[in-house]
Amino acid sequence: MIYSTYQAFADVHDPLRDLATEMRRVLGDWKMGDFASPLRTMAAYYEVTALAGFTHVRPDFDIRHVAINGVETPVHEEVVLDLPFGSLTRFRKVGAKAEPKVLIIAPMSGHFATLLRGTIITMLRDFDVYVSDWKNARDIPLEAGVFCLEDFTQYIIDFLHALGPQSHLVAVCQPTVSALAATAILAARKDPDQPASLTLMAGPIDVRVSPTKVNDLANDKPFEWFESKMIATVPPGQRGAGRRVYPGFIQLAAFMSMNAQRHAKSFRDLFDHRVKGENEKADAIRTFYEEYFAIMDLPADFYLDTIRDVFQSAKLPQGEMMFKGERVDPAAIRKTFLLTVEGEKDDICAVGQTLVAQDLCSGLRPYMKSHHMQPGVGHYGVFNGRKWDGQIYPVVRNHIISSI
Repeated sequence: MIYSTYQAFADVHDPLRDLATEMRRVLGDWKMGDFASPLRTMAAYYEVTALAGFTHVRPDFDIRHVAINGVETPVHEEVVLDLPFGSLTRFRKVGAKAEPKVLIIAPMSGHFATLLRGTIITMLRDFDVYVSDWKNARDIPLEAGVFCLEDFTQYIIDFLHALGPQSHLVAVCQPTVSALAATAILAARKDPDQPASLTLMAGPIDVRVSPTKVNDLANDKPFEWFESKMIATVPPGQRGAGRRVYPGFIQLAAFMSMNAQRHAKSFRDLFDHRVKGENEKADAIRTFYEEYFAIMDLPADFYLDTIRDVFQSAKLPQGEMMFKGERVDPAAIRKTFLLTVEGEKDDICAVGQTLVAQDLCSGLRPYMKSHHMQPGVGHYGVFNGRKWDGQIYPVVRNHIISSI
């Protein structure tokens, strides 16, 4: 019922947003002259109106070129492996020499993989970059079957097989658990495609360490509550009609409510900057929210498995996680160099939650394990922004190169 209600509202609201978008474009085309101030005000109003709503369509990665040593190098986006719930996408640099292959595992957590655009652009300076491009569950037909946490781990294994030996695995936030599990499984099987290096960034390996508000929310209610209250069915008219999902609009609304005043201020700032002609500042806010409001639904089984196995039971650090009948044992990892990265001010995955992986990977020699805690950054600053680009990435780059 909740999804049908949401969709009905969106079906009415979206044409109004489209109209506001067109009105803003028309006003922007006018020569403002003496009427600059009122026309800017009107255009700013229409811009805010058009922006205030969700979209379920993945934005473009829009990575056409990357600057390498001051030279703009063309980049082509290619789908290497297309699976029902996600694709393996490569960003191929035209004319580039052979470089280490890096697989970035994006979160399946309500936003598209395009949220990692900045991460990808930075890593393209030195590596042949691939990313897991997860699909919106509301667009996946029922005949594709269900998708659970175990399937997520299997997809990482499939992607590593597609890249072949001596590739490098980087996981951001939620997928760090499955990335560590996949590496452990391949190591236990002595699979030649186990990654040469593993980088775990700001992920919930063990949420019992310094629990955050996000962790508390997952433990304040019994598992049955999440199953009965947080799961909805995709309404008729969508390609995934009838599929059980955790709707992206519920997750984003919950996150926004935690910082409602900050988001309201951002919209006021967007309006004020545009009216004053401070377009660079306004564009930065607009770009952020265009990405932030692009939401995807999660498969219900994957979401519920994550709540139970990662946030409520912490199965991996307790040695209780299973994969197709095999116990997942990170101590089996002996050939993969490990780096864990955390942010001092991370209020989603607190300091220490990712570091736990160092102890779990007891089969690695000390020189094969390293940790970086970045002062002054929150969750998103670990993989995007100035400090990621200038301080964290050099650590990640050196970690990967040293494992070759």
